[in-house]
Amino acid sequence: MNYIIIQYYQSPMGKLILGSFENKLCLCDWFHRSNRLTVDARLKTGLHAEFTEGQDLVLESTILQLKEYFSGNRKNFELPLLMVGTDFQKKVWQELLKIPYGRTISYALMAELLHNPLGIRAIASANGANAISIIVPCHRVIGSDGKLVGYAGGLKVKKKLLQLEGALNNDQPDLFNGMII
Repeated sequence: MNYIIIQYYQSPMGKLILGSFENKLCLCDWFHRSNRLTVDARLKTGLHAEFTEGQDLVLESTILQLKEYFSGNRKNFELPLLMVGTDFQKKVWQELLKIPYGRTISYALMAELLHNPLGIRAIASANGANAISIIVPCHRVIGSDGKLVGYAGGLKVKKKLLQLEGALNNDQPDLFNGMII
């Protein structure tokens, strides 16, 4: 039997469930999200594994880096990631990793960057399926009108994360309109 080693981490913005598989982080997600069971089932099925509570170096490093992030001392994460999902979801999640700290982009711009201008809903759905929140920064994607929309941790948490990163000025997101490299 394969195992996904999990731990719980109480962040300043809510409880997270963390998971590692074969020395890679595969889970960093809000414990109280509506799709908790769906995300967990996708990981277990995709990795042919079950959850078991425990400790390992990846989880220890994740907790340390999250503490640094929440204290304002880390802008980029340096963790080995294992993304479990469809090819399309993985493509979307890889694009999320390119959004700079302190910036936001719209779902429409993300669709353009993915060369899929009609795929806004599919991209939003893939964002919602992201199992590695904060580190794969789906919170940095906002509506075309500049409004905060959809986030597994809730819109209050999304707003707090963007405020922590300095991406909100006077409660208005700063749309990043340049090419993301």
